[in-house]
Amino acid sequence: MRTLLVNKPGVLTTVQDLGRPGFGVMGISPSGAADSVSLRIGNRLVGNPENAAALEMTLFGGEFQFSAGTVVAVTGSNFGPSLGSHGIPLYHSVSVPAGQKIEFGLTHLGARCYLCVQGGIDVKEFLGSRSTHLLSGLGGHEGRALRKGDVLNIGKPLENFRHRRLSGQGHANLVPRKIFRITEGPQWAVFPEAAKKLFFEQPYQVTEETNRMGIRLLGQPLDSNSQGEMITEGVSLGAIQITPSGQPVILFVEQQTTGGYPKLANVIAADLARLGQLRPRDEIYFELVTLDSARASLLRLEQYLTSSDLIQE
Repeated sequence: MRTLLVNKPGVLTTVQDLGRPGFGVMGISPSGAADSVSLRIGNRLVGNPENAAALEMTLFGGEFQFSAGTVVAVTGSNFGPSLGSHGIPLYHSVSVPAGQKIEFGLTHLGARCYLCVQGGIDVKEFLGSRSTHLLSGLGGHEGRALRKGDVLNIGKPLENFRHRRLSGQGHANLVPRKIFRITEGPQWAVFPEAAKKLFFEQPYQVTEETNRMGIRLLGQPLDSNSQGEMITEGVSLGAIQITPSGQPVILFVEQQTTGGYPKLANVIAADLARLGQLRPRDEIYFELVTLDSARASLLRLEQYLTSSDLIQE
């Protein structure tokens, strides 16, 4: 069995795939990669199914050693990856000899980096997924972030090494987004027009309290017409709740599955992965779009991710 040894874990490194949707009624949010687009591309580069488990690093990466020769791809943000004395290009498949170490440093831009390994990270599935759910301590490797000395199994590769890279056209679709598109939320009508106007006109800063549960924002507080708390109801990934302080929280991949704060809006599905690259002190804006526009954007994204022109050999 091929293995990966964790020499240095980094700040917050977890095993993630595309998550476990459909268990909200049990109180379990999907989890999965915060930037699912980067994970899907990385898996294509190494010849994996797009849902294969990989390592997700946050803000500062680790050092990992392979027991046998393998193929990897590094995607997402640039954490300055290196193999020995040589840098590793992002969005390329790279052959790694047995015993070699891959080392990552501090992010240069964005919040998360992915190390995709041919064969995938082979940990036990929980509810059909290998993703780590930190809130509940389930899935992934012992339900937690990786630690020094952890040893992870690597699955059997499906093919031999083939050099692949992301096409030049593909890179244009990965530019960080400062304006996030939204649709009206269930409590849109609760908010006065002045509050909605302020919501769209002002920049919001990502706070230090941001995590995989929610992206907390700071701006001029919003007023609503609601009296007290709502009756708790189900919430969705990307929902923008307005807390009693008047500040927004974008519910993210390890969100609670119910909530009692009014939901002004929802980030569209096509922009969810880019939320995963936000880091503290980033500034963002919001733009209102129609449901038809949101569906069209998601269709274009899926066409891009499944295109035969996405990867060059």
